[in-house]
Amino acid sequence: MRFVMTFIWSFFLISMLNYVSGAIASVPFDFMPGAIVSVVVALIVIFMGESFPEGEVTDH
Repeated sequence: MRFVMTFIWSFFLISMLNYVSGAIASVPFDFMPGAIVSVVVALIVIFMGESFPEGEVTDH
């Protein structure tokens, strides 16, 4: 479920950023670049989350 929510949140946030930045620059909205970037961002977030060790960190 966390992977699905990661994809959903990245899709919504990147699409919103794509729309707002395009509106500021007076560029027509294009759906596909935002969707592609959101998938890439979601994969990066998932890989980063999985690479961190789980459990308690010992006190140094």
